[in-house]
Amino acid sequence: MSLDLSAWTSPQRGALFVVTGASGTGKTTLVKEALSTVPGIGWSVSATTRGPRTGEVDGRDYHFVSREDFEAKVAAGELLEWAEVYGNYYGTLRAPVDAALARGESILLEIDVQGARQVRAAAPEAVLIFVLPPSVDVLEGRLRGRATDDAATIARRVAEARQQLEGVSEFDYVVVNDVLASAHHRFQAVLVAELLRRERHPELVSQFAG
Repeated sequence: MSLDLSAWTSPQRGALFVVTGASGTGKTTLVKEALSTVPGIGWSVSATTRGPRTGEVDGRDYHFVSREDFEAKVAAGELLEWAEVYGNYYGTLRAPVDAALARGESILLEIDVQGARQVRAAAPEAVLIFVLPPSVDVLEGRLRGRATDDAATIARRVAEARQQLEGVSEFDYVVVNDVLASAHHRFQAVLVAELLRRERHPELVSQFAG
């Protein structure tokens, strides 16, 4: 049974969702489906110091900034989370996220455990969701089954996956991606439940509570 959101009441203040899961857990698939299904949830556009690739548009795909500008934003506390990957900085700007939440829109971030920790420190109200595999053995089987990767890459991915899984106890919700259709429902149920929290609907509550 799918979620019926036809009579949706938008919250007055949105939620900041942080989704994490090791490579191979299917978190990206769950996130994409939720973005197209649950009303009022959007994707955060990251800032980066790498140059735009062919077809990429500033403000749509990334906010492209200089290294100096990025470092200045870090120093000023203007990022919810950031990391350096292969010599380039990537991060989530605080201002557009805060503006969206104030409008009643919700934001979903798909980042790793380290990034989730940064967001929790910067925005304690963030809702952290960890996508789990049915078991570690199943996850390793998925990673090893990727025929396009060489042995060294697979070994690195397995080690990174195990490291990510160790952070699961720090999250608010866990969603096991065993059967994909069921996992979609469970993941979206978490999002909807959080958006229906009483404190996100003060005007609606006041109509009945006096």
